[in-house]
Amino acid sequence: MTQATHTYDYRERLAYPGGLLGAMALLASTVLVLAYLGTREQIAQRLAEDMQASLRQVIPSELHDNDLLADSVLIKAVRASDASEDVRVYRARKQGQVVAVAYEVSGQGYGGAIRLIMGVNGDGGILGVRIVSHTETPGLGDKIESQKSGWILGFNGRSLNDPGPTGWNVKKDGGEFDQFSGATITPRAVVKTVRLGLKFFADHRQDLFMDHPDGQTGTDAARTRPGARASTAHAAAPGSATDPSGSQPESTGKGEPHGR
Repeated sequence: MTQATHTYDYRERLAYPGGLLGAMALLASTVLVLAYLGTREQIAQRLAEDMQASLRQVIPSELHDNDLLADSVLIKAVRASDASEDVRVYRARKQGQVVAVAYEVSGQGYGGAIRLIMGVNGDGGILGVRIVSHTETPGLGDKIESQKSGWILGFNGRSLNDPGPTGWNVKKDGGEFDQFSGATITPRAVVKTVRLGLKFFADHRQDLFMDHPDGQTGTDAARTRPGARASTAHAAAPGSATDPSGSQPESTGKGEPHGR
């Protein structure tokens, strides 16, 4: 009898901390869910404000009379792996006509992914490019930010054919765009990514400037047109056109320092 009592007490002592830990985990999870539910609207509003600010920098307000956030379309793009992704494109209208578009593009820099947003007019000319996020080296690669230097403004007015294919490189690689002292990888990656964004525009120009029925993506709408065929990009990421290789450009030895 004594041995059975001791066994029961031992098991009870083991069950108590386990039950207490489970109760604490449940309480913590409940608090996190309630916090998320209470702040998700504020978070969504903040994200919308950030996107609105970015759009204003790449599409001048005098070019359109509509709300860019309220006028967007999903364009289905195809990567080299044949996996399709949706790219959200914001459309600028003047008196009902689409005159320019803006969308995010992603590429691989030295420190990781570089996300940027670019505005393009109906002729395929760049209206503006701005960096959305990056993890490049402070003091070196962060010169891609408009707040740190005017380098990013050098894309204004450029197009897929201006410069030509060889010109879409940094000067160190025989192109027309400056690199940074001690940081070649970062500007090289941005130049490559901007050109990728222009190719996305060229591949999808017809879908970008047409009106899509409610509930259809750009590709879906293209399929409803007699004799039309949806075009495809060679790369895309969720919500952005993306570098299909996903690989880091090779350094020529004078890029950003390794082993930070």
